[in-house]
Amino acid sequence: MNIEILQLIEGARKAQGLTVVIDVFRAFSVACYVFGNGAKIIIPVNDFDKARDLKLKNPDFILMGERNGKKPDGFDYGNSPARIEQVDFSGKTVIHTTTAGTKGLVNATKADEIITGSFVNAKAVVNYIESRNPLRISLVCMGAAGIEETDEDTLCAQYLRDILENKPADFQKIVSNLKGYETTQKFFNPDIEWAPEKDFALCMSLNRFDFVLKAEPYNGDLLCLRKYK
Repeated sequence: MNIEILQLIEGARKAQGLTVVIDVFRAFSVACYVFGNGAKIIIPVNDFDKARDLKLKNPDFILMGERNGKKPDGFDYGNSPARIEQVDFSGKTVIHTTTAGTKGLVNATKADEIITGSFVNAKAVVNYIESRNPLRISLVCMGAAGIEETDEDTLCAQYLRDILENKPADFQKIVSNLKGYETTQKFFNPDIEWAPEKDFALCMSLNRFDFVLKAEPYNGDLLCLRKYK
């Protein structure tokens, strides 16, 4: 296996082979919780207005996501796993629009196949990659808004690479380090309502889910995420 770690939207555009688009805080951690609570599919949408329009045309769909971390007006849910951890999404179609993760999915146009990556389903991601045994793997770290690198996504990519290469991977050290990093401080600031402290714990709940989320064509020019074990 040839494993390459790429960064941000430009990295997504360069990604080839089996591509893992990583967004730990919080898009692809949230997505796993949504599927864990019974969702049928997630439609990741890059464009904010397109997401709203899709909801207007399909009022039974659930609209969730963020802009600048916050839940936009009129959305059913934001991008916080703590806020949807106990929500029953059984059989629901969820529209998901974020400033980083979903943009990575739609920009990875050269990839042979695309799955999402986060710590909450890391083992499932590794198992899926090993079962596919691709010649080339692209691990794309989406960072902040797809334009600024963040520690959590890079550390997740390195963690996945180390396991795939049978190298030591110290997850508890990653957790300890991240608690002191700038990008995580929002979770420990009680004045930032849209980033509850529990989000950090939920996003760092290693191997909580035993499935991967795979991007597939949906209804013409859209993608959808489906759950695979």
